[in-house]
Amino acid sequence: MVKGKGKLKTALSSQQSRLKKKQEAAHAEQVEKAKQGPRPKGKAKAPPPRPTIPFDPTDRILLIGEGNFSFCRALFLTPPNALEFLPPGNVTATAYDSEDECYSKYPEAQDIVSVLKQKGVQVLFNVDATKLEKCALLKGTKWDKVVWNFPHAGKGIADQDRNILSNQVLILDFFRSAAPFLATGPVPIMMKPRKRKVDSDEDEDHAPGEDNATEEPDATTVSSRGSILITLRNVPPYTLWDMPKLAKSPPSPTTPSAPNNPRYIQLRSFVFHRQIWKGYEHRMTKGERAHGQGKTGEGGEDRTWQFCLAA
Repeated sequence: MVKGKGKLKTALSSQQSRLKKKQEAAHAEQVEKAKQGPRPKGKAKAPPPRPTIPFDPTDRILLIGEGNFSFCRALFLTPPNALEFLPPGNVTATAYDSEDECYSKYPEAQDIVSVLKQKGVQVLFNVDATKLEKCALLKGTKWDKVVWNFPHAGKGIADQDRNILSNQVLILDFFRSAAPFLATGPVPIMMKPRKRKVDSDEDEDHAPGEDNATEEPDATTVSSRGSILITLRNVPPYTLWDMPKLAKSPPSPTTPSAPNNPRYIQLRSFVFHRQIWKGYEHRMTKGERAHGQGKTGEGGEDRTWQFCLAA
């Protein structure tokens, strides 16, 4: 088993090295463009992109690693207009910590959980994102959206390369664990009522058949296979995790007894606008910063990637 883990770390380390070189080349290109000066002004700037709402009010949604449950609260207390009629019974919110640990880390969580339960949301504690099959209350369930905002191994490893590897293993284990819980069906086609040229808010890496448009709210109205949504900071060291590649081209099992890593299709990626989820705050998961005060998201971009199983 130790030997197998070593092979996985070697593969991930090699992948990480290639990504670093790619990013260094991209940075050099940006520096060169800056030296050349600004381009001549063209047409007036387009209006800012509308935020992407990646849910339908009919979706069954599983929230992973909720921390203080403020994202789930935003879904029901101050939702975007498109989700005003999302049934509380369609959502299960989970936390990795035990209930006591959660309330100790995040003092506000107890009141939030109380409100969610009163509304009819299922709240579960002690749920490991890499071992979802171990949770008895999740067995046999299928979900349209499995959502993990800002995953992190939380091990506090000072060495950046080891920290990256630790989080890559976490993401791979999550992709493998979540696969059996995704609803079956055809690859999602993002159907939008009005077309507009793709702007910087949404990436052009779409599933086959998806039109290149952005719209609020998102309207994936066709019954289709479930998808995973992972949100990360779109800045180093998180970009060095190379999370999209882990989903689309995962490393092979390192031992004969290890299960295969499932392959996913990237449906799209888009900017995650925290301000549309009113009251949502992502809290730190490690050390003193975890106890009510540590927050993330200052400077740079947050981005969500959406995947479905390739087969």
